Amino acid sequence: MRVHQLPHALGLGIAAVAMLAAFPVEAKTISVAPGGPDANEALQEALILAEPGDIVELGAGVWKLTDGLSLDVDKVTLRGAGTKDGTGSILDFSDQQGAGEGLLVTSDDVYLTNFAVLNTKGDGIKSKGADRIVYHRLRVEWTAGPKETNGAYGVYPVESSDVLIDSVYVRGASDAGIYVGQSRNIVVRDSIATENVAGIEIENSFDADVHDNVATKNTGGILVFDLPSLPQQGGHNVRVFDNVVNDNSTPNFAPKGNIVASVPTGTGVLVMANSRVEIFDNVFENNGTANVMIVGYRYPYQDDKYQPLPRDIAAWNNEHGKAGFAPAFPGGAEIAAAMGGAIPPVLWDGAGSAIVNDDVGVLSLNLPDVSTPQSEAKPSPADLKGEAPTPLPGITLPAAMEAKVR
Repeated sequence: MRVHQLPHALGLGIAAVAMLAAFPVEAKTISVAPGGPDANEALQEALILAEPGDIVELGAGVWKLTDGLSLDVDKVTLRGAGTKDGTGSILDFSDQQGAGEGLLVTSDDVYLTNFAVLNTKGDGIKSKGADRIVYHRLRVEWTAGPKETNGAYGVYPVESSDVLIDSVYVRGASDAGIYVGQSRNIVVRDSIATENVAGIEIENSFDADVHDNVATKNTGGILVFDLPSLPQQGGHNVRVFDNVVNDNSTPNFAPKGNIVASVPTGTGVLVMANSRVEIFDNVFENNGTANVMIVGYRYPYQDDKYQPLPRDIAAWNNEHGKAGFAPAFPGGAEIAAAMGGAIPPVLWDGAGSAIVNDDVGVLSLNLPDVSTPQSEAKPSPADLKGEAPTPLPGITLPAAMEAKVR
């Protein structure tokens, strides 16, 4: 029984009510079933009426939804009824009327698990300012495959601290399948990103581990970017390790004007204008442009605080399979022909500083230095056989977040 139901019924005084209010309220499970003309309203009502600690449980089946959903209550679990790939509870937005997200979360300590989101007009699942959020065993997909009209992002946490993305599958995003932006303390693991423009993207973020994922058949597998004119910039301390990054061969289908529209088809890992990025123990295979690209930001910008150079990028102990056989950047085909049919697996534009200790070739394009407003010093060139830096520490998330996915 909830405290707010007691005072008048029992004739309790103010002091007694205050004493009762000090005790925790028992959490409840709110079960919602698909089907019927009011399914959209019923599910949204459940998300509005949920209280901290509650579980909103999706019944098995296909939900035909016409409007996006939102959650702004802390400490709520949204749980599907199905298998780990989300096939049991499917939120189908094929008939969505607006152009917004399928689900927008703006509250803290939220746990999303075991459901699918299909064919949203905008992003699949977005969270903004949602600290300690967990995306677990979710599927976000545009079922017709790569199309410019698909939503931009599959799962999209932004402006958050402590983000865990675990066992997520995303296909068909016209920007990034798994995207984390302007956040800190991030783990992306055990997930699959396929047939997106960017499979996984860490942008303008601090302290991230991206590991044990599969990025395949995207335009670019894993991107680590830092962009100007955003509230948080100076991305740094990102580790990309123990991933399989292969066959990223999907032609770029991003809408014109998007920064990812410039990602060359056939890119494995692309680092742009970040610092302290470590790329190690990954398996690369069949990426036509390059397995690893390291570049500066080479576009106009009006932001005196922005640093466009990649700095202290390190790659070591990666396994490099076939790469560089179809470089999709201007002049790439001619360079490959001159080098016997393929360019080396690691491609550097010539700006910033990097150490590559993998036993493979590195091609520098020797492009002019990217200007850096904060310093007129010429950046150090890439050192192909320098000492690897002191390894970054791994990311530690709050124990309560890890406990949810065990």
